[in-house]
Amino acid sequence: MAQHTTREPKTSERNATNATPEEARFIAEHDQLSDSTRRARCIHSADEHADHPGQTLATRSHEVIQRWAEERGGRPATVPGTEHGGRPGVLRIVFANEGNDRLQEISWDDWFRTFDERQLVFLFQETTRDGHPSNFSRLDNPDREDA
Repeated sequence: MAQHTTREPKTSERNATNATPEEARFIAEHDQLSDSTRRARCIHSADEHADHPGQTLATRSHEVIQRWAEERGGRPATVPGTEHGGRPGVLRIVFANEGNDRLQEISWDDWFRTFDERQLVFLFQETTRDGHPSNFSRLDNPDREDA
């Protein structure tokens, strides 16, 4: 009788929850995406939310990103000196209460144009595990070697 064992799926086999077929294909085709992206719940509209506090969410939706940021006082920004060919370089969200003068605010149009060109994924949390509002966000780049 054959013995059955369970194994941890390979990174390339992990699928984000709630992913559309197009998102699942995108994730499968980009081996450099982080495990966080692969395990995240995909959010497609501002009406969708986490299943539980502290859950990592992933989106490529401009509406979801902008609403999440603005609800927390966040604005689109870039790191000065990282520009490429006249385009913003490293993208960030800057929050009013952070007072980070090392970031340069840019328009949402410029931020999203760069976001789309690089095929980035926005990872975020609505709340911390203990239910408090969270400002956690990170961009995942499918072309980054150290993801």
